[in-house]
Amino acid sequence: MSATLEKIDHDNYDDDYIRGILRRTNVIAMVGASPNWNRPSYFAMKYLQQKGYRVIPVNPKEAGGAILGERVYASLAEIPVKVDMVDCFRASAAIPPIADEAIKIGAKVLWLQLGVRNDEAAAKAEAAGLQVVMNRCPKIEFGRLSREIGWMGVNTRVINSKRQSRI
Repeated sequence: MSATLEKIDHDNYDDDYIRGILRRTNVIAMVGASPNWNRPSYFAMKYLQQKGYRVIPVNPKEAGGAILGERVYASLAEIPVKVDMVDCFRASAAIPPIADEAIKIGAKVLWLQLGVRNDEAAAKAEAAGLQVVMNRCPKIEFGRLSREIGWMGVNTRVINSKRQSRI
């Protein structure tokens, strides 16, 4: 049974589900991408570009400009190339029309960023054959699954949240 036909637990994703999406994705449309270097979408876009993904920014306010060397589009429908994943840096309430657009352009994945969840839009996208991930970040998931997060000190006992005893 394909992953799109299986019942996906959107509270607990299997690593193989996430890994499969990241491996099959080449072009990501990032809805809500910001040209501001200190916004999460900016450094997520930069990281994903460095990992070999083409990330196309979608932001009506910035349309016609460029972010990290990629032209910014006002909508998903304006993107002139095939998009594999739609990565949403938008509020949960803004997701239904984005999901509809992702379905229309033939995207394979609808990915909702950390703190973003819309079960109705997810169900509609899944019914149309898209894989859906909610409340996760592809940058973080890529780093976790490739063990890069460990290189930065997480889970290596170099950096931890425990208070150090005084000497």
